[in-house]
Amino acid sequence: MANRLTQIATRTGDDGTSGLADNTRLPKHHARFAAMGDVDELNSHIGLLLCEPLPGPVRALLVDVQHQLFNLGGELSMPGHALLKEEAVLQLDQALADHNAALPRLQEFILPAGTRAAAQAHVCRTVARRAERAVVALAAHEGEGAVNAAPRHYLNRLSDLLFVLARVLNRMDGGDDVYWKSERLARTQRDGG
Repeated sequence: MANRLTQIATRTGDDGTSGLADNTRLPKHHARFAAMGDVDELNSHIGLLLCEPLPGPVRALLVDVQHQLFNLGGELSMPGHALLKEEAVLQLDQALADHNAALPRLQEFILPAGTRAAAQAHVCRTVARRAERAVVALAAHEGEGAVNAAPRHYLNRLSDLLFVLARVLNRMDGGDDVYWKSERLARTQRDGG
């Protein structure tokens, strides 16, 4: 970003427009700002998750995710630039494989519940899905070449990872997933299988 903010209340947005990093001004309802806003909201929710007691490796991973999301937001604010690298997507793939390997298979759908940290991870997951939809909508609105593939891939992997991390966090102190009470699960438990 060429210009660093030195003043927050500029009043330049009073006309219903906002500026991109290349000084282009667009209406605030533009799909690009919707995508940027959802990514920013996701980053804020991850910041809230980082206020919880977390295992060291999970904390380090989430801190890196915050930096990558800032790169992603910067990329969205600079059409034609690539700031989020494919290596960031590969890092999420590896984290997914590592954390998933330590978890038992799912018996049923789980509810976004359990510990406060796990519930916040689920909030992050749902906001990541919304951010992904916003990035896909932006690409559809401006044309596929307007958005690089890495941001879409990153948000898709991140939402999966946040689901897995919610399961990890529910087990941190001997807990478990909170299962949806489906008839199939009730029948399985009743029949002893």
